[in-house]
Amino acid sequence: MWGSRQRKAARAAKSREGANAGLPEESWFSALEGSLDQAPAAGADGGRWSVPNPVLRPLAGHALRRIFGTYVAARAALGVALVLAIALMGAATNHYFISAPLILCGAYVVQASIWWLTDQLRVLRTLQSARWQWWMTIGVDLLCFGAIHWIDPTSSLNFTALLVLPVLMAGILTPRLPALATAAGVALMLLGAAARVAGSVPDSAALMSQAGLSGIGLFVVALLAGELSMRLAHEERTARDSRERARQQAQLSRLVIEDMADGVIVIDRQLRVRAANPSARRLLVAQASRCPSPPFSLRLHPGWLVLADAVEHAFGAGNWPPAPVDLNIQLEDGTRRALHIRGRFTRSRSDGNDTAPADEPLCVLFIEELRAVQARLRQERLAAMGRISAGVAHEIRNPLAAISQANALLEEDELRPDQRRLIRIMTDNIERLRRIVDDVMEAAPGSLSPSRTLDVTAEIASICSEWARTVGLTLGSASRLQVLLPPAPVGVVFDSDHLRRVLVNLLDNAIRHASPAPGGVRIELEPGEDGAWARLSVASDGEPIPLDVEPYLFEPFHSTRSRGTGLGLYICRELCERHGARIDFRRHDDRHCNVFEVMMPRESLTSVEGRLVL
Repeated sequence: MWGSRQRKAARAAKSREGANAGLPEESWFSALEGSLDQAPAAGADGGRWSVPNPVLRPLAGHALRRIFGTYVAARAALGVALVLAIALMGAATNHYFISAPLILCGAYVVQASIWWLTDQLRVLRTLQSARWQWWMTIGVDLLCFGAIHWIDPTSSLNFTALLVLPVLMAGILTPRLPALATAAGVALMLLGAAARVAGSVPDSAALMSQAGLSGIGLFVVALLAGELSMRLAHEERTARDSRERARQQAQLSRLVIEDMADGVIVIDRQLRVRAANPSARRLLVAQASRCPSPPFSLRLHPGWLVLADAVEHAFGAGNWPPAPVDLNIQLEDGTRRALHIRGRFTRSRSDGNDTAPADEPLCVLFIEELRAVQARLRQERLAAMGRISAGVAHEIRNPLAAISQANALLEEDELRPDQRRLIRIMTDNIERLRRIVDDVMEAAPGSLSPSRTLDVTAEIASICSEWARTVGLTLGSASRLQVLLPPAPVGVVFDSDHLRRVLVNLLDNAIRHASPAPGGVRIELEPGEDGAWARLSVASDGEPIPLDVEPYLFEPFHSTRSRGTGLGLYICRELCERHGARIDFRRHDDRHCNVFEVMMPRESLTSVEGRLVL
């Protein structure tokens, strides 16, 4: 008994697992129970009902609608054929009277026609539930055809064949158990009708055998119809899932291509542009709004002819050159643009049948502006140079420390004035080399100092005081350095050592180019009104930075001084980016025309009016 219960539980679990996997034991009609009467409106595919039931997937509902609609129309046509057949049979036997089969067939024609019109016009939606559909179609067929056969089992018109239709549709549209019950009921009715007339016909044994074999055939029809319907439902669900996955993949690919920085163009053999993403349209014309929407010919614009000739040559050769091709196209405003183009060809697909046409190969071009490619290569070379420079600077540190120590030992001895002068020269150059090594090591990628919350007001005051003492400045109203700080603490996310490095670099540059007048260099800290950023500005009143130099201010190894390394502002930008801050240059029209601004993320902001002047 225990083993029997385990087997039953295992079968039940397997049945539930199959239902969850999209292969339910129940067929479509049971899954639609109570759903069609809730949403009988026409679906997007033009069907008679939309099926929002989560148990039944939409594609299976589409098949149900097609099968059921065909069944409803066939019932009306079958009823008309039955009436005509019975009438012709009466005319052939000269029996012109209204019989019971004729009355039943006439009523069947009326009911089938009304239900067909109801289905076509989508009226009486309250009767469109699954239960009503069963009774108004399969149920009516069983009652009508069974009654006709019961009245005259030995009729020359074989009404037994009519009972195959409701049994077949019950196997398709109902669960397995009701379908078998329908077949069993029809079989019992056939046997009962044969037994009822067994004593009044000469060959009653043959009639009973025929009824039994017909019943067995009906069982087979119900089983096969149910299995085929579930198989069709499974195949359609699989096809729907595959189509949905393909649609999602196509949508994902389209989104990725639309947002790509590189231009992507799909061209056919007739040089028609089938597809082009926004980046490609921006590269082909001076203004992206002037580029036509695909499809359009690649020979539409005279400036594209060089690209069209290259694609045509590639189609003739059968493939794109392995190496990228650099082409110059002329835009509609007369300017020229250098493009860096890579290409691939799609493979033509053929099913092996010589009569079937193969798919047309397409050329897919990946386009970049040559200037952007060269800039990327320069950045890669700079990164490689930075790694090499960091390694060299690290190796220089040890001998430089030894030279500095030896020079310090020489200063302790009694030396002549000329030797003292040489020692000072050595000391100055050792210090210069140390600064260069520190700059290179700071600019190289390595371990990052963690960010923390700082009181930037106190940090800036301390850094400015220390820097002023180092360069020999006296803070005050007559000083060249003017510092404006809020009286309340301002919290920012940064590192104190890195903040010191950034501010000292900016102060060194500002004091070098500022005038000797009081307030030539001005530092100002503003908490910011939005509470998200604090703005630190370092301004000088020197000559405005030339416009041709401004784009390269934060580039590494770019310096306007012969003795400069060109790493100061580059290091400032790198340190700011490490802590989520931003640094930029602003040109103003007032006295302090050169302004460097550092935007630092705030934390624990307290906004207080006023300024503290040092």
